[in-house]
Amino acid sequence: MEIKKIGYDFSVCKVEDYSLIDLSAEYCFIGKTNDENSLVCITNDVPLNATQRDDGWKAFCIQGILDFSLVGILSDICKNLAQNNISIFAISTFNTDYVLIKQNNYQKALDILYNAGYEIAE
Repeated sequence: MEIKKIGYDFSVCKVEDYSLIDLSAEYCFIGKTNDENSLVCITNDVPLNATQRDDGWKAFCIQGILDFSLVGILSDICKNLAQNNISIFAISTFNTDYVLIKQNNYQKALDILYNAGYEIAE
């Protein structure tokens, strides 16, 4: 399995609404519930109506399109990182999974996954 590094800094935010979000940005993940409007985006793209934000995240994705019948891919990544006390913020899209890790643990996480047999791509 190949992991592709993403070369941006990310922020996890709460926003008042989605009116100021640039949906044409390269990375923009939104989540809405009855309690909150969430956004994960490149740090430079955080909108002015963010009410809370947590900066300092780096990301990678699992390379390729993952069939819905595949089992345990994200679980294996989580297990390897959890055993080394590295927490994650995971986002799934229709095609694949994205994993965000705080910047201070990012390279360590990639090294752990490489040693667990994952290929790491730029």
